[in-house]
Amino acid sequence: MKDKKKKSAEHEPTVAPGLEIIELDENATEEEIKSGDYTPVTSLGIDRTPDDD
Repeated sequence: MKDKKKKSAEHEPTVAPGLEIIELDENATEEEIKSGDYTPVTSLGIDRTPDDD
């Protein structure tokens, strides 16, 4: 398991050229999940009005 963490630390997160951000909303297939070929994605939405400081 240490090797897996080491590999993750060696690679910076990237988005492939031409990949639309909306495509990140697609769920992984069962096959992708079983093979570990997926990336968890977290979305952050900020709810503000123009008057908020």
